[in-house]
Amino acid sequence: MGSLKNFLGKKKYIKIPLVYTATNHLELVAQINGVKGRFILDTGASNTCVGFDKIEFFKLTSQESQIKAAGAGATNMETLIATNNKIVLGAWKKKNLKIVLFDLVHVNEALISHKALPVDGIIGADILKKANAVIDYKKLCLYLKNT
Repeated sequence: MGSLKNFLGKKKYIKIPLVYTATNHLELVAQINGVKGRFILDTGASNTCVGFDKIEFFKLTSQESQIKAAGAGATNMETLIATNNKIVLGAWKKKNLKIVLFDLVHVNEALISHKALPVDGIIGADILKKANAVIDYKKLCLYLKNT
């Protein structure tokens, strides 16, 4: 039996390294609109998200949103939406990405309290689904397919 890397490589998947943090999260580097940032990979997050404090940093144009965010002990949080963005994960690229913007302070406070570095956002299931993602937990890799 061949390796997962070889199998997915033949199917044109792109390998992206992950880092397992002290808080048991998987982290990766992503570029949004040409700007690099640190993101948590979250299979339970329905959308890719960025903190309100990073709107200008990632060159996002925000609009009002009816979406209410919930997670990490917080519920019913106000959000904004930024559309028509470009994301790059390793060699994988996607244009016209919708990003949900919300207050990530509670997430980063929890990370910092556990001696982890703060993050700029969350890579969610929207990207994982679009790219037919495969996560290799043992080798700490995310595989994405350009579709």
